[in-house]
Amino acid sequence: MKQAPMATHRLDPLLRPASVAIVGASARVPSVGNMFVRQVRRGGYAGDLWCVNPRYRDIEGVPCFAALAELPAAPEHVVFALGDEQIEAGLAAAIAVGARAATIVSPLAMAADAGLKMRIRDRAREAGLILCGGNCMGFYNFHHRLWVCGFETRPNHRPGGAVLLTHSGSLFTALVDSEERIDLGLAVSAGQELTTTLADYIDFALDQPWTTVIGLFMETARDPTGFEAALAKALARNVPVVALKVGRTETSARLAISHSGAIAGDHAAYTALFERYGVAEVRSVDELAAAMMVLPAARDIGPGGLASSHDSGGERGLMADLAHDHGVRFATLAAETVARLTEVLDYGLEPVNPLDRWGTGRNYPSDFFESFKALMHDPDTAIGALVLDRGIGGRITPENIVLAREARAETGKPVFIVSNHQGSGTDPEAVTATRAGTPVLDDLPPFLTACRLAFARRDFLARPPMAMPAADPAVVARWRGRLAHDIHLGEADALTLLADFGIPAAASALAASADEAVAAAAHIGYPVALKTAMLGIAHKSDVGGVVLGLASAEAVAHAWRDLAARLGPQVLIARMVEGARVEMLLGMSRDADFGPVVLIGFGGIHAEVLRDVVFAKPPFDAAEARRLIDRLQLRPLLDGVRGAPASDIDALCEAAARFSVLADALGDHVQSIDVNPLMALPQGCIAVDALVVARTDGNTATAAVIPGK
Repeated sequence: MKQAPMATHRLDPLLRPASVAIVGASARVPSVGNMFVRQVRRGGYAGDLWCVNPRYRDIEGVPCFAALAELPAAPEHVVFALGDEQIEAGLAAAIAVGARAATIVSPLAMAADAGLKMRIRDRAREAGLILCGGNCMGFYNFHHRLWVCGFETRPNHRPGGAVLLTHSGSLFTALVDSEERIDLGLAVSAGQELTTTLADYIDFALDQPWTTVIGLFMETARDPTGFEAALAKALARNVPVVALKVGRTETSARLAISHSGAIAGDHAAYTALFERYGVAEVRSVDELAAAMMVLPAARDIGPGGLASSHDSGGERGLMADLAHDHGVRFATLAAETVARLTEVLDYGLEPVNPLDRWGTGRNYPSDFFESFKALMHDPDTAIGALVLDRGIGGRITPENIVLAREARAETGKPVFIVSNHQGSGTDPEAVTATRAGTPVLDDLPPFLTACRLAFARRDFLARPPMAMPAADPAVVARWRGRLAHDIHLGEADALTLLADFGIPAAASALAASADEAVAAAAHIGYPVALKTAMLGIAHKSDVGGVVLGLASAEAVAHAWRDLAARLGPQVLIARMVEGARVEMLLGMSRDADFGPVVLIGFGGIHAEVLRDVVFAKPPFDAAEARRLIDRLQLRPLLDGVRGAPASDIDALCEAAARFSVLADALGDHVQSIDVNPLMALPQGCIAVDALVVARTDGNTATAAVIPGK
C-alpha cells in the first residue's frame, strides 16, 4: 500500500489527514455510520475518502470496501463507527494496514470486559497510532474542511481563528452548532484522551497561523507537564487561552492534615497555574463564549477602562452595579470629553460614564452617534460598549451597528454591542456584525467578565520580568539532604528552615526539663511563650498546648511542668512577638500533577474559617506578592483600622517572595508547609509558628509534626 505523506505536526494525521476511511459506514438513515459519511462530505473534505463495510459498494457516493486491507492505499486516519465489541479488532486492522490516526467515539465501557479501554490505549501507544477519544464526539477542522462527527451540524460554518477543546460532548456540540458569532477554526471533543491530550491539541492549534484564541472546557489535565508547556507556548505567542475548569470543589480538604492542604483543595493548583501563564478562567459557558469573542478583539488595548453608552437610566444603573461586582473600572472622562458631551446631550442628562444618552430622543440618531464617539475618543477609554435593548423581533438595529463600526474605525479601539436579551448567537444582524469586527454579546455579566479578563491580560502582559530573591545553593542542598532522610522535622527546625531562606522567624529552643526551659527563656529574653512540641499533636491550642506571656522564671517552670504532665516533656520556648495586630498565613501544598502551590492569606486559628487566601505558582518576586496580597478581601486590615498602626507591606511581600523560593526549591521533598501565624508588624514581620508535612515517598505525606497556633 502507498504510504501517506510526512506530517509537519505530530497531530497532522489526526486533524488534517491526507486520507480518511470510515469503518462501519452505513447507508441506513439514521445511523452513526451514515452520519459520519454525510458529515465528512458536507464539510467538503478534499482528501481521499473511503467507506469500509462488507454490505455495500457505495454509500452516499463514496466508494465502499469490505475491509481496510482492500483499500487502494493506507488510510492516514480511520474513523470507527463501531460498537465497543468491534473496536479492538478494528484497531488491529487499522494498525496492520499502516494507519497513523483514528477517532473512537464509542465509550469503551463493557460490563463483561473492564480492561477494554486500557488495552486499546496500550495497543495504540505501542503502534504509535494517534487517537481522538474514546467516548468523544469527534472533531471539526474547518480550515481543512474535515468534519469528523456523528451528529448533524449547521451548514453555515466559516473557518476562523477560534479553537474549542472540550471534555464535554454536549458543550462541544452546543457551541459548534448554536454559536454562529464565533468562527471556529478547530473544535475537538477530546473524550478519554487515550493517547492525545488537551496539551497536544493546544500545541497543534498554536502552530496554525490562523489561531487567535483557544477556549477550553476541561475536567483535568491528563498530561500536566505537557499542559503547562502548552500554556507557556500560548503566552509566548500572545494567544489568549480561556479555561472553564469544572470540578472545583475541594474534595481533598477533609483528608488534609495541615491548614494549607485543607484550604487549597483540588483546584488550587489550576488557579495558580492559570495565574502564572495569564489564562483567563471563567465559570460558565456564557462567560466562555463571551471571552472567546472579546479577548481577540481586545488583544492590543491600551491603558484605561470601560466606556458604556445606554438608552436607559435604569440600565445605566444596572451596568454600574454589575461592573462594580465584576471588578471592571470605568474610564475617567477628561474635561474635554465632558464638555463635548454637554454640547450634544439633551438638557438634564449627565455627561458621565456610564452614560444615559436617551433624554427625549428627539435628535436620534445624531446625538447618539456624537455622544458615543466622544466617549470612545476619551484618552482613558480602552474598551467601548454600546448597551441597548433589541428592536422588534429581537433584532439589533442597523443604526447601532453602523455607530459601533464608525467608532471603532475612528479610534482603533474595540467596540462591543451588548444586549440584556439572549438571541445573538443566531440573529443574522448580530452574527454579521460580529464577523465584521463588531462583536454583539448577550447579557451584561458575561460581557463584563470578558472585559475584566481583557484588562487583566493587558496588565499581565505589561508586567516586567520577575526578579525572584536568590536562594543560597548550599542552603538548598543542605535542606534537600536533610528532608530526604529526616521526616521528623520539629517546629524549632521548621523555624530554622524559614530563617535559612531569609524569612524572619521567632527565636526558639526546645526544652526537655523545667531547668532547660528556664535557661532557654533567659537566653531568648522575656516575655516568652511555651508550646508543646510532642509529635502527632495537630493543633496545639485545641489541647491547651500553648501558654503565652510568661515573664518570669517561675512562670516558665510552672508552665513547663503543666504541659509535660498533660501532653509530654518536649516543649518549645519561643520569643513573644509584641505589636502585631494582624496574623497572616503563608502556605505551600504540593499538587500531585503540578507540584508546589503557594498560598497567601489571613491566618491564625480562624484561617480555615476565613478562607481569605490567594494561590500562586512559585517562585515569584515581591512585586507579584504585592499583587496577590492586594487581592485579599481583608486587605484593608493591613492599612490599620480603629487606630491600629499599618503593617509593613514591603516586609510581608519580601517574606512571601522568599517563601515562594523555598517552596520551589524544596517542594519535591515535602507535601505541605504552613507558616501560621506570620505576624504583620508596623516594622517588619516575623513567623512564630511553622508546620511541615514531610513526604515519605513519591505519593505519601506523613505528618512528622503538626504545630498549630
